[in-house]
Amino acid sequence: MEIWLGVLLPFLGTAAGAACVFFLKNDLKPLVQKSLLGFASGVMVAASVWSLLIPAMDQSEQMGKFAFLPAVIGFLLGILFLLALDRLIPHLHLGGSEEGPKRSLKRTTMLVLAVTMHNIPEGLAAGVVFAGVLSGEAQMTIAGAMALSIGIAVQNFPEGAIISLPLKSEGTGRAKAFLYGALSGIVEPVAAAVMILLAQYLSPALPYLLAFAAGAMIYVVVEELIPEASAGQHSNIATIGFALGFALMMILDVALG
Repeated sequence: MEIWLGVLLPFLGTAAGAACVFFLKNDLKPLVQKSLLGFASGVMVAASVWSLLIPAMDQSEQMGKFAFLPAVIGFLLGILFLLALDRLIPHLHLGGSEEGPKRSLKRTTMLVLAVTMHNIPEGLAAGVVFAGVLSGEAQMTIAGAMALSIGIAVQNFPEGAIISLPLKSEGTGRAKAFLYGALSGIVEPVAAAVMILLAQYLSPALPYLLAFAAGAMIYVVVEELIPEASAGQHSNIATIGFALGFALMMILDVALG
């Protein structure tokens, strides 16, 4: 039950953010949005380092001086995977500019695709950590895996709101706007569940998969979250949010791990 709760937590974070549409009359103020984007960036970077890359290298310690290899290979593959998705799937970046060949797609669909792309690596990250717990890896604990899920759920909150609130302001009904926001996070428990169901086969590749998830998450931070959070005025607010998110995830990982 702990594992399946951990798998669902990131999705619940997205759904909770989307539920803001029922309580807020207007979009999030730019200052609030920047601080939340910075916070989400900090959480994802800290999770990538403490919960994914360091365990990947720890599990490869039998390779001696070359223990970094699985982490480096997996990390770069994660970057390339998200780069390919970014090129192949038409979507709106958080800043709102359309990219991709299918420019006729509705803006609502493009927004959902954008946040769904963000959620793919997060679902993989949660799933591969819980898969590590099930495989009996000494470096992976249920508390550490839960810390990662909680951190992802916290940073998913603004992503749900970023979808639902603009849709409501453009005339979409509250219930429909909430549904779009929540559905953008459904890919997370799906990706995580696939990883967990394959846990018994994943043990040899676990260091690569941990680093792969880290690379995919870092790509999202560098390509999407930080540029949007730093654009225009009040970029220092995003920096403060980043520091707080990084510190929170670091605390969760050490305290619960």
